[in-house]
Amino acid sequence: MIKRVGGYLTFRSGDDVPPEALELEATGCTIVRGVFDADEVGRLKADITHIFDTLPPDDRTRGRRPAEDDAMFRYEMFNRSAICQQAIAHRGILDVIEPLLGEDCHIIANTAWRNPPKPNDPAQAWHVDAGPHVPLPEGTTWPEHIPHPVFAIGAHIFLQDCGAGDGPTGVIPGSHLSGRFPPRDEAMNPGLTWRGQGARALVCNAGDVGLFVSDVWHRRLPTGPDDRGRFFLQAHYGRRDIAQRVRTTRDVNHLHPDAIARAAGPRMQTLIGLHTPSFYDG
Repeated sequence: MIKRVGGYLTFRSGDDVPPEALELEATGCTIVRGVFDADEVGRLKADITHIFDTLPPDDRTRGRRPAEDDAMFRYEMFNRSAICQQAIAHRGILDVIEPLLGEDCHIIANTAWRNPPKPNDPAQAWHVDAGPHVPLPEGTTWPEHIPHPVFAIGAHIFLQDCGAGDGPTGVIPGSHLSGRFPPRDEAMNPGLTWRGQGARALVCNAGDVGLFVSDVWHRRLPTGPDDRGRFFLQAHYGRRDIAQRVRTTRDVNHLHPDAIARAAGPRMQTLIGLHTPSFYDG
């Protein structure tokens, strides 16, 4: 747990934070129940549906992803919707994440997801959204007496119920302490474990918020025969020193056109800040 004192980060006792914050730090995931009431969910759902219906997909991968996959996402939602901007500032979320990221944490990405029903789909591979932020060599274990730092947290604000058959997000508790990414030869194995711990399905009702740290192992779990799809507003919160990814660096950057013209080759481009979209921004 951390807090700002005179501009610096310092240790914060866990005595004055919600239990969900303690669970998020310890296991890498938590659910905050009933953050938004039915009226708030209705307004959010209507506004985001309007955006899906009136704005085309962003095509952030420039053809590297199938068009039907692009159609499931709309980005930079707080720029497009005052209701979304209000939702991501809800104290029910901030009170849980600020003790882990600091009171000056900010939104680094804000994407709406609308997954259509796809019964019996194997869904996603296990992955981490960034990092691992503290990579560890094989055979090394994070010391239990030292809290593991958290650099970014993903939040799913559910706009419809997401049950076990709807392909909920699965998180392997404690895997954020591994300092590793999921083994690639088990990328699609829903039974993957870390130190004997299998997946926890973030089964949520509309109005709940699922939270997970960026370097915990997670995926969308396989869907069942009666999959209803998923609909949620995703927000990623990062520490102040983590760059925003709300828009791609090709569209928003600090560069003079002459510097861009001189950037020959991919390494020179990334060196001056022109990055290929990934994780948060793609």
